Amino acid sequence: MIEVVDYHKTYRDTVAVAGLSFRVEPGQILGLVGPNGAGKTTTMRAISGIIPPTRGRLSVAGYDVAVDPVAAKQRFAYIPDDPRLFDALTVGEHLTFIASAYQVEDAPAKSARLLEQFELTEKQDALAQELSRGMRQKVAICCGYLHDPVAILFDEPLTGLDPRGIRTLKQSIKDRAQAGAAIMISSHLLSLVEDLCTHLLILEKGRSRYFGPVSEARSAFAELSAEASLEEIFFHVTEGGAPALHRQSEP
Repeated sequence: MIEVVDYHKTYRDTVAVAGLSFRVEPGQILGLVGPNGAGKTTTMRAISGIIPPTRGRLSVAGYDVAVDPVAAKQRFAYIPDDPRLFDALTVGEHLTFIASAYQVEDAPAKSARLLEQFELTEKQDALAQELSRGMRQKVAICCGYLHDPVAILFDEPLTGLDPRGIRTLKQSIKDRAQAGAAIMISSHLLSLVEDLCTHLLILEKGRSRYFGPVSEARSAFAELSAEASLEEIFFHVTEGGAPALHRQSEP
């Protein structure tokens, strides 16, 4: 489970996130959406322990990211929108390094399955600097999946992927959630969120404007039609002055 309680982040006089609270239960896929500068990446980076919160509690699988960072980081994976690989390492060496860092059991077999799943088997001896943008994204995803994290955070995960890679990634996300992982996806692609996510969090200027099941987003705003698209909901919430709503369904 991912839990965020009263999360605040300020940079001098700038408020990036203010009073954000939500949970992602095992098996749920949360879509995090909002305009540029809404606080999406700031929130993801704070959950990942990359930046400290100004105030609030962020935890993964019951471990406070600030108080017990090693235990928390052992249980999640964060795949940023621009993954930084080691240019001097091969694809296979990246997985070997991650397996060693996380003490992954049966690492060679798991690595082989991931490389095959994401069509990287023939590239396992290629240096990272020789890879295309999409292949680098696939390597980062394989590294993130290798230790079977119970929480997975994606920031714009489709960047650089071709149609086959997109299909593989989307299916892998569904499979990981079905196996019990709590997943967050930050994306401007509302079609991706509508297709994959069970829950929705809309941020605007660092504040939650809607949180709850995707299936209830339309009925939550009586002024919208029952056939309203996620795009219509997004603009209604972020530009139409709709009241903020917070709904948490049972897992």
